[in-house]
Amino acid sequence: MNAWQLTAVGLVLLLGVFGVLVPGIPGPLVVWAGLLWWAVTERSVLAWTVLMAATAVLLLSQVLTWLLPARSLRGAGVPYRTLVLAGAAGIAGFFLLPVIGCPLAAIGGLYVLERVRLGSHGDAWAATRTVLRAVGLSVLVELFACLAVLGAWLGAVLAG
Repeated sequence: MNAWQLTAVGLVLLLGVFGVLVPGIPGPLVVWAGLLWWAVTERSVLAWTVLMAATAVLLLSQVLTWLLPARSLRGAGVPYRTLVLAGAAGIAGFFLLPVIGCPLAAIGGLYVLERVRLGSHGDAWAATRTVLRAVGLSVLVELFACLAVLGAWLGAVLAG
């Protein structure tokens, strides 16, 4: 690969890493697609090895992303209906106030729904914090996996 192609692959990988933090961009999928592009173009044993290892890391991160928050939320007693409605509020908020409206409406909707369900401000805020911690943990798992893949790619490029 020439320098321009490597730069383009690096930018795609960075877009994927930032995509973990931005709603609407499937970060791990973008990282994997950028790595696939590099491996197909590079056609070396190292490139394919990095792609296979990255696939395993990203799949594991997706499994953890689904399992860890579900475990925390079950322990807190937050019903899935509340999460779905808070997600719908987030989607509506995105269209009412682009980008920043999504997290604001989702968190606000979650708090209001928990306030109605639980009745007190303290309990509703505690449940909202629990959900935010669970979601934050899943984001950190995805971010760590994408950064690990980016680091492996960078190491392979510098080694090769």
